[in-house]
Amino acid sequence: MLLYRDVISGDEMISDAFKITEIDDIAYEVDSKMITIKEGEVDIGANASAEEAEESLEDGAQTVNNVVHSFRLQSTSFDKKSYMVYIKGYMKALKKYLQENKPERVPVFEKGAAAFVKKILENIKDYEFYVGESMDPEGMVALLNYREDGVTPYFVLFKDGLKEEKL
Repeated sequence: MLLYRDVISGDEMISDAFKITEIDDIAYEVDSKMITIKEGEVDIGANASAEEAEESLEDGAQTVNNVVHSFRLQSTSFDKKSYMVYIKGYMKALKKYLQENKPERVPVFEKGAAAFVKKILENIKDYEFYVGESMDPEGMVALLNYREDGVTPYFVLFKDGLKEEKL
């Protein structure tokens, strides 16, 4: 199993237990879903019947995003202006990290990241924002969006901002 940590904060962000798709050699899309959790119970992802779902919610259970829950991601918020300030600093820190650790990735990162950030900014209102457990303001912000159906959630994370760790 592979665990992916934020190279800046060291926070666990995702693992290959979730379906990960590489986008333009610059980002990962990670499929997620809403699950119901209840204190003391483990959700294995099986679908409950409508009646069971209603009952469990009445018993103090809550519905959460499985990636947010698994990696203890913390919700944060940005408007376009504040995200632009954040992303400039983050991109600078990431470039420095790549220059020191993966210099061969710098040209690919520089070329792809600018275009990718432009796409994000054009659709900024569609995203929810999550940071790692440490809530490091310098670390990666995972972007949550929904597929065309409007109900299937997925995350977008910068590939070069993650370090693979074999478990």
